[in-house]
Amino acid sequence: MFRIIIFICFGIFALYAKGTVTVSILPQQYMVEKIAGDTVDVLTMVSPNANHETYEPKPSQMKLLAKSDIYFAIGLPFEKAWLDKFIAVSPKISIVDVGVGIEKIELIGHNHEHHDEHADHEDEDDVEHDANHDDELDPHIWLDPALIKVQSKTIADALSLKYPQNTALYTKNYENFAKEMDKLDTKLSKKLDALKNRSFFVFHPSWGYFAKRYGLEQIFVEVEGKEPKAAELIEIVKKAKTKNIKALLIEPQISERNAKIVADEVGIKLIKVDPMKKDLSKNLDELADILLGL
Repeated sequence: MFRIIIFICFGIFALYAKGTVTVSILPQQYMVEKIAGDTVDVLTMVSPNANHETYEPKPSQMKLLAKSDIYFAIGLPFEKAWLDKFIAVSPKISIVDVGVGIEKIELIGHNHEHHDEHADHEDEDDVEHDANHDDELDPHIWLDPALIKVQSKTIADALSLKYPQNTALYTKNYENFAKEMDKLDTKLSKKLDALKNRSFFVFHPSWGYFAKRYGLEQIFVEVEGKEPKAAELIEIVKKAKTKNIKALLIEPQISERNAKIVADEVGIKLIKVDPMKKDLSKNLDELADILLGL
């Protein structure tokens, strides 16, 4: 009888024990915690001050990863190089792409000339261009309330599949979070409708989905750490002046040196904005206020 009781206790413990999942960045942690509540522990790979463009996991993180049941990927460059290694460390782990069902936008702008060159050499470069096409797509899908809803649904479905005993909770939490995003979307739309200048100037093109959602134009300087050529930079500076831009927005993870050169050339100030902040709702609302303030 004692053995039966112990067996039942272990079964109950296993049923209600916390799971562990891993995400790439803090905004994903925010989404997972909104859906999962306290039913899982969340490991976040990229720390708040790290640059996700150049990030590499630490050995200590790789050890913790071995305990994870799910890895929620979002399409960042480092994932392409590391996901296979994550699976090798934790063979039981399920890789879930939260970008499923989202049509990503291309990182176009001063590098448009690059695409034209590919068109001129289509026959010889077709295979390589197709292989690199994903690198030209914007991964910042966590910066649009409508897309956050899509990702959160994917998260809720994956959690329900892995931890079916919590399905009702995940469904309810997703529905509540979706309503929060709808309210945020309405709030941002009303705020940004008041903007007279529909263009804003950024060093790194993180805010493309935000701009697309609210009918804004994102003018940017560099992509994936690649600075524009001299002639392209002249055109960027000229466009910023023509659009009566008041500030250059820069991420805190990026060096200010080159951004300051551009800002001084245009005659504007630098403002730090962080697309990697955990609290997505607050962060998007703060960006809208910054743009209104300009």
